[in-house]
Amino acid sequence: MTVVSLQDLTAQTPQGTPWFGLDLGERTIGVAASDATRMIASPLEVIRKTKFTDDANRLFKLMDQRGATGLVIGLPLNMDGTEGPRAQSCRAFARNLERIRPVLVAFQDERLSTAAVERFLVEDLDLSRKRRAEVVDRNAAAFILQGALDRLGWTGVG
Repeated sequence: MTVVSLQDLTAQTPQGTPWFGLDLGERTIGVAASDATRMIASPLEVIRKTKFTDDANRLFKLMDQRGATGLVIGLPLNMDGTEGPRAQSCRAFARNLERIRPVLVAFQDERLSTAAVERFLVEDLDLSRKRRAEVVDRNAAAFILQGALDRLGWTGVG
């Protein structure tokens, strides 16, 4: 499996290519994409989980359509920074992707990302519960990816 740091993801992917961000849930995969300059992350789609191979192929098709060269996957750490079963599941997802096709992956701490997105959708956009359910996963993926892009921008590496 090719898991790298965010800085190494920058160094090992061609400039001018977008990255994808993923929020892995039990039933869905929230997908976001950056622009080619890797400054802005935008929500893209929600993949409803079926069979892993089908889900991975859908993800790779989306990446190919946009020319994406790297993945930033949200890693749901416990509040004390340790890894629990959900984090281990995300790492297994990345390992399984590698079995289908080589892909560079970096992990981004996603603690409270879904809660932050939910709060934004309720307080700032006043979305109904039904509408929030439709958009929260892909927006959480954008939140995760934007956090990674911002970290790189602040360190001067991006």
